[in-house]
Amino acid sequence: MKAALDVFYDDHAHAACVTFDSWSDGQALQNYRISVPGFRPYRPGHFFERELTPLLAVLEHTGKSFSHIIIDGYVHLKENRMGLGAHLHEALPYPAVVIGVAKNPLAVADRFTPITRGRSAKPLFVSAVGWQSVDAAAAIAGMHGPFRIPTLLRLADRIARGG
Repeated sequence: MKAALDVFYDDHAHAACVTFDSWSDGQALQNYRISVPGFRPYRPGHFFERELTPLLAVLEHTGKSFSHIIIDGYVHLKENRMGLGAHLHEALPYPAVVIGVAKNPLAVADRFTPITRGRSAKPLFVSAVGWQSVDAAAAIAGMHGPFRIPTLLRLADRIARGG
């Protein structure tokens, strides 16, 4: 089973998890959303300080283990620094591939594969730990949906926002 995660912030951190079986699935198996009070402010290059706690909390809330976990962000940073995905991979209590899908280029990120989807000329930046980034990029490129952002990743974002 696979999971797509996202986090939205207002007075709490709201984490969403959308579960699915196949890369081509257009509908989720299950959706989860939890609210976590208190969160750290955003610091460039230290995104994991803000996101890791709610991501781990929603994964624990599901009571499941996943073979592949997709996050909104990068896995690796330059100079062999760990990005959010690498921190999540390290913190998981079970082995899983963690795939980062970022919407914008980040000057401090590296080891990603850019892809385009749908009619958009604007790329997504895919990175991974536990899998080659080109294979992760092919999986994300093949996900359901005609738009730049795959259907289930859009759903995770919408659920995190309370929709």
